[in-house]
Order: sequence, then structure tokens, then C-alpha cells
Amino acid sequence: MGATVNKTTEAAFEPLLQFDMEMEDFLSDWHHCDHVSSYLARMISHNRTDPVRHSNFFSSALNELLEVSFRGGTTDGKIGLSIYRQGATERVQLSFPCPPAQVRFYREAVSRTRESDAQARYLDAISNDLAPSRESVLLDLAVNYDARLRLDEDAAPAITLIVDLPLEGMVS
Repeated sequence: MGATVNKTTEAAFEPLLQFDMEMEDFLSDWHHCDHVSSYLARMISHNRTDPVRHSNFFSSALNELLEVSFRGGTTDGKIGLSIYRQGATERVQLSFPCPPAQVRFYREAVSRTRESDAQARYLDAISNDLAPSRESVLLDLAVNYDARLRLDEDAAPAITLIVDLPLEGMVS
């Protein structure tokens, strides 16, 4: 279950771009995460105060999200990505197929990004894990990018991560 959504705020986000890709194609090459994130970041950052810095921040955050879907992905279905904007904030909606056994993991991991010990949990994860886990990636977005995350499970067997990134405030 995601957090309660304020419908007034939802209407204020304007769509910037959207793309879909077969999950099998997306999973066929690890470099798709980097290529897609870099390309989309350049497209949406052209009119920001510092387009190069904004693009770098956005690309890094989006790449992390795409890697979360890459690591937990199944070859059936599509990955869908939509980007919206409201003032200084970009919203990323990333949908991907999710086996029922993994839905609970995402529900709990997203919920933990809003808890008061998120930073301590993140620091513990990066100091003890040899490779970043999907949970540490989500915590990284909340701690280092001041992202607000929630989960939408309405399109089962897929999930949608909804991530608000107030990057313009970070780079100006």
C-alpha cells in the first residue's frame, strides 16, 4: 500500500515524457540502465537553472531506480517510465513486473524510507554490504536526494515506484 495521495497535488504535476520497453529487452543488457537514464536526464534538464548539474543528479537517481527494477525484474511484461514536473520537483513513475513474492519486499523497503532512522539504516547498509541492495538504493534516494517515495500496487502483477525528486532546489 502506498501513502495517502493528495489529489490536488497530483493534478499539479505536468507530464514531460513517457516510454515503455519490453522487460526482456531491458534485461538483455545492463547498460540499458545507464543509457536510458543519461538520455532522459538530458531531455528534461535543458530548461533548468544549471542544466548540466541537474542532468547529472537526475541521471544518477534515475539510474539507481532502473537498477532496482533490473535486479528484481522478470522477463515477462513491460517496463514503463513516466516523468512529470511540478516546480522544482520531478516525479518519476517506474512500473515493472513484480512477482508476488517480491511485492512485500518493495512495500516494506519503500515504507522504511519514510522512517526516522532512514539515514542510520542507509549508513549501516553502505558500510556493511559488499554490493548495494535494492533497499539501500531506495534509502540512498531518500537520504541523499531528499526523495519522497511511495508504491502503487494497482497494476498487479506489476508495481509502480513513484519517486518525487526535488533536484532543482539541490542544484540552484
